[in-house]
Amino acid sequence: MASPSASAPVSASASGELRFDSGRSSLDLLTTAHPEERLDSVVRLRAWLVGSGLVPADTPLRGAGPSWLAAVRELRDHIEQLVCGELDGRPAPAALERVNALARWAPPAPRATRRADGTLDRALHADPGCRELLAAVARDAVELLTDPAARSCLRRCEGDSCPIIYLDTSRGRRRRWCSSELCGNRERVARHRRRAALART
Repeated sequence: MASPSASAPVSASASGELRFDSGRSSLDLLTTAHPEERLDSVVRLRAWLVGSGLVPADTPLRGAGPSWLAAVRELRDHIEQLVCGELDGRPAPAALERVNALARWAPPAPRATRRADGTLDRALHADPGCRELLAAVARDAVELLTDPAARSCLRRCEGDSCPIIYLDTSRGRRRRWCSSELCGNRERVARHRRRAALART
């Protein structure tokens, strides 16, 4: 099952904004820790759940609270250990066990509803709990890392000190940065300054 974020990428233009340009919801979750904590409130968590495509915008999420924030951040840490471990050839057995345990629960069940204009819209059968939402992200990580084709597209951003990992689905697999507008632009500016400095010597 493809990540919801893969079908509706949204990029950030400034530090602190939520990002949805990594190609998978599990990878998008990792971006919420860089360059600072972005999941710093339940409001931001709700925005991330909607932006990642895990829940429709009008989902009540009545149970959302501080415990959800802690649980999502914990899952983020496990996914980061797991993904980085796989890229570096360093297995992370404890992280794998935890992600597998969370993935076994059923994710939120979608249903189609008819709008007034006759078109179909996506809703959920029930207001999901934290466990169901964690399961959706954990399953995405499991599916990503066990799919050889998807896994071969995992890349680390080449930006200076940028830890973001993304899925490179570009033509020719030539994507170098997590974001051309962010890290890519910083690299271009740095390159221009280096050339200008050389020209002055």
